[in-house]
Amino acid sequence: MKVTLSALDTCESSFTPLVVLELAQDVKEETKEWLKNRIISKKEDGGAQLLFRPLLNKYEKETLENQNLYLVGASKITLLLGAEAMGLVKECNDNTMRAFTYGTRYNFKDFDDDNDDFLTMAECQFIIKHELENLRARDEKMIPGYPQAKLYPGKSLLRRLLTSGIVIQVFPLHDNEALKKLEDTWYTRFTLKYQPIDHIRGYFGETIALYFGFLEYFTVALIPMAVIGLPYYLFVWEDYDKYVIFASFNLIWSTVILEVWKRGCANMTYRWGTLVMKRQFEEPRPGFHGVLGINPVTGRKEPLYPSYKRQLRIYLVSLPFVCLCLYFSLYVMMIYFDMEAWALSLHEKSGSEWTSVLLYVPSIIYAIVIEIMNRLYRYAAEFLTSWENHRLESAYQNHLILKVLVFNFLNCFASLFYIAFVLRDMKLLRQSLATLLITSQILNQIMESLLPYWLQRKHHVQVKRKVQALKADIDATLYEQVVLEKEMGTYLGTFDDYLELFLQFGYVSLFSCVYPLAAAFAVLNNFTEVNSDALKMCRVLKRPFSEPSANIGVWQLAFETMSVISVVTNCALIGMSPQVNALFPESKLDLVLIVVAVEHALLAFKFILAFAIPDKPRHIQMKLARLEFESLEALKQQETSCHVVRTLNVGGGQEDVVAG
Repeated sequence: MKVTLSALDTCESSFTPLVVLELAQDVKEETKEWLKNRIISKKEDGGAQLLFRPLLNKYEKETLENQNLYLVGASKITLLLGAEAMGLVKECNDNTMRAFTYGTRYNFKDFDDDNDDFLTMAECQFIIKHELENLRARDEKMIPGYPQAKLYPGKSLLRRLLTSGIVIQVFPLHDNEALKKLEDTWYTRFTLKYQPIDHIRGYFGETIALYFGFLEYFTVALIPMAVIGLPYYLFVWEDYDKYVIFASFNLIWSTVILEVWKRGCANMTYRWGTLVMKRQFEEPRPGFHGVLGINPVTGRKEPLYPSYKRQLRIYLVSLPFVCLCLYFSLYVMMIYFDMEAWALSLHEKSGSEWTSVLLYVPSIIYAIVIEIMNRLYRYAAEFLTSWENHRLESAYQNHLILKVLVFNFLNCFASLFYIAFVLRDMKLLRQSLATLLITSQILNQIMESLLPYWLQRKHHVQVKRKVQALKADIDATLYEQVVLEKEMGTYLGTFDDYLELFLQFGYVSLFSCVYPLAAAFAVLNNFTEVNSDALKMCRVLKRPFSEPSANIGVWQLAFETMSVISVVTNCALIGMSPQVNALFPESKLDLVLIVVAVEHALLAFKFILAFAIPDKPRHIQMKLARLEFESLEALKQQETSCHVVRTLNVGGGQEDVVAG
C-alpha cells in the first residue's frame, strides 16, 4: 500500500496502516491519550501492543480538515505471535497443514525473515481486530473523561467506546494495488470464466471467498436444470404426467449438488487451513451484558446472565412478535389475491390488451411489497435477537437466521402454496412464480449494487474535489483514501447474500414441475450477480474484516431442508395433475396413498444418497486422520517427558535428604 503522509515518517519504518479508527469530533484529549496508551502498551500491562498513529500531524490538520482519524498497524513479531495465539493454520515445507507456531516458523512454507507476505493482509487485519476487541478493562471504573461510561474488570473497551459514541467506527483499509489486480482477474472483463477464489480469499478472507465459491458452484449446478427445463417449457407445457421425470431429476439434483458442494468445500478449506483450524473456546460476544462474575469453565471474570431470563424474552416477547409478523404477512397475501381477482374480472369484462398487461400488476406490486417487508422485518429481528442477550456469537447468529428464514419463507412462498394447494390454479401459479422470481432478482440487483455504486461514484467525485481544494503542498493520497472509505457503507456479512440464494433455490426446486423455466432465469441472474456482488465488495462498501470459516455453516442445513420440502411439494403437484387423477377415477384414497408412498420412497432414496456420498474426499480424510494421529503421539511424548522430569526431581530430592 502506498503511504505518503508525513505522519507516518517515524522510527517505525515498517508501519503499514492496516486498520482505521475514527473517534468523535469532540473527544477529550485525556481520553485519546488513555486509548493510545492501552493500544500501544505491552500485553503484560493490559495493552494490545499495536502501532497507533494519527492520520494527520498538526500542520496537516490545519491544512486539511480536522478529522479524528487514527491508523493502527502492528510489527511483524506482533502479527506472528498473534497468528500463533489465534491458531492460524499454514502449509509446512512437507506439504502438511499445521497450526503456526513462532518457535517453528522456519518449518513453514514461504516463511522468511525478509518476507512480509507470509501472512496475507486480510489475516493481519483480522489479528489486529482480535487484539483490539480483546482490550479489556482492568481496574478502571470509567472511561477517562466520561464518568457516565462505566467500566468493570473484563469489559470490552472497544465495545464500550462504540456504544458510548466515543469511537465512531473501526474498519480495515483497502490495498489499492492488490485490489486493482483482483478486479482485473475478477469482474472488470465480462468473460465466461471461473472466479479467482484463492485471490478473493487472500484479500477478503475465507468467509467471503466461500460465499463467492458457493455462488459460482450453484450457478454452474443450475445449468443442467435450465437445459432440461427449457424443452419441457416449450413442448409439454400442460402434460403434467411427463413432468414426473423432470421432478424426479430435480429431487436427485438437489441432493447431489449439496453433497458434492460439501466435498468441494472441504478441499478448499483444507488448502486454506481453516478445515483443520482448532476452534478456540468461544468468548462472550461484545454485545453480551450482565452482572460481573466468574465463568465456572474458564475461571475468568465476565458478565453472567441467567438463562431463564433469556428464555422468557424469547418465548414471551420474540416468539409472539414473530407470530404477529407472520399473521400480517398472510393478511397482505390475502389483499394480493383480492387484487388478482379484481384484475381478472376487469380483463374478462373488457378483454383489451391493456387489461391483459394489468393481470401482471398485482404480482409485481406484491413482489415489491415482499422485498420491503423482508427488509423491515430484518431490522426488527436483529433488534430482538440483540435484546435476547445471547452470550455467544454463534447462538446469536443461529437465532437471527431462524427468525429471518421462517418469515422470509412464509412471506415469499405462502402465496404460491395457497395458489397450488387451495386455489389449485396452475396457470396463476406459473404466472405468480415467474413474476416473483424475476421481480425480486431485478430489485436485488438495483438495491444491492447499482444504486449504491452510483451514489458512491458521486460521493467519490465530491471528496476528490474537496481534497484537491484543501491540500496545499503535501501529498494527501492516503488522506483521500481514508476519507473516502470511511463514508462507504458497511458490509453486514454474507447473511443477505446467502438468503437471496436460498430463496432462489426455493423458487427453482419447490415448484419445478409447474415452472421448469425458473432455473434458466436463475442462471441468467447469477451470471450478473457474480459481477454485481464483486463490484459491491470492491467499490461500494468498506473492506470487511476477514473471518476464518470451514464451511457455509447453518446455510448448508437450510438448503438441505428446502430440498426435503421440495420432495413433498413436487409429489403433491404431480398427484394433483388431471392426467394422474384420470388414472384413479373412482378412488381418490388410492391416489393419495400412492402419492404418499412415492414421496416416502423418494425421501428415503434422497437420504440414502446423502449418506452414500462422503462429506470429505478420501485423501482429505486421510490427511486429517494423520494429523490427529501425530497430535496424539506428540501428546504421549510430552506426558512421558513430564513423567521422567518428575521422577528425576523426586529422586534428586531424596538424595538431598539422605545427604543432609
